[in-house]
Order: sequence, then structure tokens, then C-alpha cells
Amino acid sequence: MDEDTSGSSKEKPVVAATSPIALELEAGTYWWCSCGRSQAQPFCDGSHVTTGLTPLEFSLEETRTVYLCRCKQTKTPPFCDGSHNRLT
Repeated sequence: MDEDTSGSSKEKPVVAATSPIALELEAGTYWWCSCGRSQAQPFCDGSHVTTGLTPLEFSLEETRTVYLCRCKQTKTPPFCDGSHNRLT
């Protein structure tokens, strides 16, 4: 386990996939999995409970296609920023 700068222990996210997922989502609130352990990728299923990581809440104002990160390395969560292209 790694130490974060606040002093609390947390695990690193697991790479769930090395590509984003394109989804057409309706307006509403969603919870993006930030730990990579969810079986409901890219959404949270509670698998983070023992990791020290937390899901990210995000909202959409209207129905639209989004590209959600599954490598968990994005600098613009929950959206893909191409970070999966730098994974080895």
C-alpha cells in the first residue's frame, strides 16, 4: 500500500482496461469507479471499500456521448484524456 500526502494509506488504482468506453448517458448523476476493481466498469459497485479510494460523482445536464476512462490514469476524471496510450 502507498502513502498519500495526507498521511492516510490507500492502494493504487487497478487498470480495468487499456481503452476508454464510449457510452451515451442520459442527464443525471453517476458514480465513476476510481479504484478499477468494480465489476460494473466504469461505474462504482462498492469494491473500493477496503482500498482507501473513493468513487467520483459526476453529473450530466443533457443526454450525450461520453468517453469514460477505464485505465484510471486520466488527469481529467472521469473522462479519458489518452493516458492509456502511455501505459506499458
